[in-house]
Amino acid sequence: MTATTLGDSKQVLMQRALDALSSHVQDSLLTTRQKLALTCRALFDAGHDSGLAGQITARAEKPGTYYTQQLGLGFDEITDANLLLVDEDLNVLDGQGMANPANRFHSWIYRARPDVQCIVHTHPFHVAALSMLEVPLQVSQMDMAPLYDDCAFLPDWPGVPVGNEEGEIISAALGDKKAILLAHHGHVVAGASVEEACSLAMLIERAAKLQLAAMAAGTIAELPPRLAREAHDWTLRPKRSQANFAYYARRALVRHPDALTGDQPNNH
Repeated sequence: MTATTLGDSKQVLMQRALDALSSHVQDSLLTTRQKLALTCRALFDAGHDSGLAGQITARAEKPGTYYTQQLGLGFDEITDANLLLVDEDLNVLDGQGMANPANRFHSWIYRARPDVQCIVHTHPFHVAALSMLEVPLQVSQMDMAPLYDDCAFLPDWPGVPVGNEEGEIISAALGDKKAILLAHHGHVVAGASVEEACSLAMLIERAAKLQLAAMAAGTIAELPPRLAREAHDWTLRPKRSQANFAYYARRALVRHPDALTGDQPNNH
C-alpha cells in the first residue's frame, strides 16, 4: 500500500493527530472524588509523599467548595469515600475529621483563578531539593515541555502557609501559570482538570530531578523559544492529559485496589 502522507506539512500532520486524539481518547467516567483519590495514590507511588505534608484538592459541584483529604491520612490511605468536602473557610460540609489548615491558600487560588479545577501541592524529594537552591525550574528537555514558561517561582519563603497572608502571596506569585516552585518548600500545580493537575505534578518532580542532574554535570542550555512554545502547546492539551491520567489511574488501581470504594466504570 502506497503511503499518502509523506509529503504533508507538519501542521497538517499535527492537526490529523489532534483529530485522532479526539476520536480515540474518551472522557473519563470517573467522578471527581474518584479521580482525586487515584491522583493521591498515583502521586504517592511517584514519590510525592512527605508524611502528612501536602494537599491535593479539586473543586466540588457547589461554588465555593472543594474536596480534600482528611488531616491525619497519608496519600496512600485516601479513598473516594474518606475525602472531605469543605468550604473556603475549611469548614467540613461532608465527611469525618478536619482538613489540613494549610489548605487555606487553595481557597485563595480558586478565588483568583476560575480556570483552575484542581490543585496539587506536595513536597517531593527532587522538587524540595531544588527549592533549597533558590533557583527557578528550568525546562530544557522535550518531555517537560508542558511546563515551559508555565512554572512561576516564589524566591522568598513566607513560612507555614496557614494564614491569609500566605494565600495572597502564593496566589499572586502563581499568576496565570500552571505551576509554581516555592523556595525552601515544594511546588503547586494549578490544573484546568484533575487529569491535567495529576499529569503536571508527575512532570514537575521529574523536571526537578533532571535539572539537578544537569546542573551537576554542567551548564543547562536553553530550548529554542519558538520550538519550546510549540511543544508546550502540543503537549498541554486536554486529551493528552486525559490519556496520561488514564494510564496513571490504571496503574494506581493495580497497586491500590482499595482506592475506589464504589462501582468503577470500565473507562478510567
